[in-house]
Amino acid sequence: MAVEFKDYYAVLGVPRTAGADDLKKAFRKLARQYHPDVAKDKRAAEEKFKEINEAYEVLSDPENRKKYDTLGANWKQGGFQPPPGWNGTGGGGGGRRRTARAGGTEFEFDGTGFSDFFEHFFGGRAGGFGADEGPAQRRGADVEGEIAVTLNEVLTGSVRTVSLRTADPRTGTEGTQSFKVRIPSGVQDGQIIRIAGKGGGGHGGGSSGDLFLHVRIVAHPEFRVNGSDLETDLDLAPWEAALGATLPVPTLEDPVTIRIPPGANPGQRLRVRGRGLPRGSSGERGDLHVMLAVAFPKELDAAERELWEGLAKKSRFNPRSA
Repeated sequence: MAVEFKDYYAVLGVPRTAGADDLKKAFRKLARQYHPDVAKDKRAAEEKFKEINEAYEVLSDPENRKKYDTLGANWKQGGFQPPPGWNGTGGGGGGRRRTARAGGTEFEFDGTGFSDFFEHFFGGRAGGFGADEGPAQRRGADVEGEIAVTLNEVLTGSVRTVSLRTADPRTGTEGTQSFKVRIPSGVQDGQIIRIAGKGGGGHGGGSSGDLFLHVRIVAHPEFRVNGSDLETDLDLAPWEAALGATLPVPTLEDPVTIRIPPGANPGQRLRVRGRGLPRGSSGERGDLHVMLAVAFPKELDAAERELWEGLAKKSRFNPRSA
């Protein structure tokens, strides 16, 4: 099945030779710009935000990036077909399984946060499973797929509209059903959301199968996820690290102010309690860990250079001393 090719490098605005740091910088810049919470046109921003996350999801993973580059080398204007023998796994796991065993019915999703291109070639799970043969009355196939979930949805929960398209290649019969999916607060990466009765239709009066959506938490421009805890980076000026400072740091809600102790070292971790993600349905939340780094100016004017040189002569500090 031909699908529209997605140029993920163009989405992020980076060359195909971009390194991991360049990808991360481009992703963070664009994700901040198009985050639905700050953009005026929220609907357009949401679509762009999904596209940016999808591009970074593929290119930031070395194995998926290698597979993507293989696909890109075989792109042709006016239509896209994978290279001969390319089955979506590229020698590794993670290719999309589109065809169910139950009579060969194909299942495709819409509204999960991933494009058809991503689901077809990089989605970890999709399709259905059930017996091909059986009695005249039998239960429909269970269907599984993936759903992209943002950290804000993990924090507050949400309700999403998902569409499931089916096609029977034997009869040419096609159908689409849409339904609401509740994403609970505190959902975790890899967790399965079950929607009863929304899988393949039954036969001979048999009940419908179920839909199983595997949660994939998408990357965030500010935070990394560690269980129910969040991590973020904070760059300090050299004098802030030496003298201490009081600085704002972002959270999933409003920014909070933290105190940087004098003599702070790069890599030091400060904890903000209760500003992480919910721990399941308990209402209790994890913590936010702030990782400190020290940034230095790349260019100095004459006055600044004079001050640094004066400090170098005056200071007794030697970082290489025992």
